[in-house]
Amino acid sequence: MAGSRPTIGDVARAAGVSKGTVSLAYSGKRPVAEETRRRVFAAAESLRWTASSSAQALATSRTSTIGLVIARRPEIIATDTFFPRFIAGCEAVLARAGMGLMLNVVASEEDETAAYERYAAGRVDGVILLDVQQGDRRPKLVRELGLTSVMLSAEAPRDDSPTDVPVVYTEDAAAIGELVDLLVEDGHTSIAHVSGPLRYVHAAARHNAFIAAMTSHELPADRLVEGDFTAASGRDATAGLLDASDRPTAIVYANDVMAIAGLSFARSTGLRVPEDLSVTGFDDSELSAHLSPGLTSVSTGADVRGAVAADTLLAALRGEADASVLVDGTVVVRRGSIAPPPRP
Repeated sequence: MAGSRPTIGDVARAAGVSKGTVSLAYSGKRPVAEETRRRVFAAAESLRWTASSSAQALATSRTSTIGLVIARRPEIIATDTFFPRFIAGCEAVLARAGMGLMLNVVASEEDETAAYERYAAGRVDGVILLDVQQGDRRPKLVRELGLTSVMLSAEAPRDDSPTDVPVVYTEDAAAIGELVDLLVEDGHTSIAHVSGPLRYVHAAARHNAFIAAMTSHELPADRLVEGDFTAASGRDATAGLLDASDRPTAIVYANDVMAIAGLSFARSTGLRVPEDLSVTGFDDSELSAHLSPGLTSVSTGADVRGAVAADTLLAALRGEADASVLVDGTVVVRRGSIAPPPRP
């Protein structure tokens, strides 16, 4: 009847397929050739036929949800502003796509595996892999579970990286090199580095970049302490470095939390920052700008990284993601926590 609402049968006839194929194109229950999917969706659009909301969701996603597992201790997540900012960036993109984020915080590798297994049981369409480790087991795990994934890294993919997992990355090494350059230009020759756990790719990338930058200036790169990104480890590492008879005149920390704790400890011993000790952080948390002195740090645009990671995962679900995506915008923010070293 003229003017009646188009039906699924109308769409099937216009696309030259069966009604069952139209249903499959929207449900995702079985694979449908991409050309057929496009023909079905084009026919539906030309007829102004609208599937049910659940079928529309299934046209691009089975659950309209992506998963994120964070394997960190709660106290680290509570104090590190990277995580909420990253999640906010993800949510902004997902909201526009009519999707949501399922978050799990776990304490062990066993719990982490269990979370991915629950995801693969139909709870999410894909996952973002954070805190990538050396020889990370998760790309293989999620591949075996049939989960589409995207990895977040602090360096470009290596030759041995999984080719089927898109990598969203920043260039942390360049920023660490710039911090060292600033300190050397100010006259520092005795500079220490407090890293995060070196099993993490981003911690190792910053650690290696520090060594490379110091070596390029023909300075010793032997004042290295491995922390764990917590305030307590920043304080303890700083205490050990400052207890030496030839204490460093500057410390480059791998994140702001450790840097702030180190700065506070140094001042509690009577040292002045930056007159007696220069300090730098990484991640440029909101608090960094409001310290006295303000903390020199590196802005990595955590919210932008979250948005790009979510966008890339959505593209991967469509089979359209690039193998690697550089998130440009890692910027050194100089504040009052660095200055020339004290005169002998």
